[in-house]
Amino acid sequence: MLKKGKLFFSIFSIFLLLSSCGYRPSSTYAKSVMGERVSTHVTVDLKFPENSVIIKDAVDSAIIKRFKSSLSTRSFSTTHLDILFSSMSFVPLQYDSNGYVISYRATITLKITKTDKESSKVFTAQGTYDFAIEPNAVVSDQSRFEAINFGSQKAIDSFVAQVAASGSRRDHDN
Repeated sequence: MLKKGKLFFSIFSIFLLLSSCGYRPSSTYAKSVMGERVSTHVTVDLKFPENSVIIKDAVDSAIIKRFKSSLSTRSFSTTHLDILFSSMSFVPLQYDSNGYVISYRATITLKITKTDKESSKVFTAQGTYDFAIEPNAVVSDQSRFEAINFGSQKAIDSFVAQVAASGSRRDHDN
């Protein structure tokens, strides 16, 4: 009986601690900054136009999944995001015993301008993705697209964290 009482007390204490400390998930702060309806525009990089499609899909997916907002046209949106594909690099990470590259890191940098009725703010978001290749092989288009997709998703995650942090600061200032 004593063990059940301790278990109940422990669970109750944890619940009380979390509910009384004002904990709110970061998505709550991010959504308060982004609003209910978000529109996006990805500037097409003429050197790599296919990357823009990958980034657009990653951004739209993040808006729905991470911000819990809906996509809208610019005229009906509460927030508009202009996304510019700033840079992309592939850096060798690991070599085999013969000196051939067997692992790369893709780094994707996005410049995101968030505009709402009150203000406009520029964010720089960066995401990385590590992937392996066969020794003495070139990076295939499929591997490159996957790296850009996953790196873009991580850059968007970085943007979400920045937006949530700014929402948290704004919430505490009020």
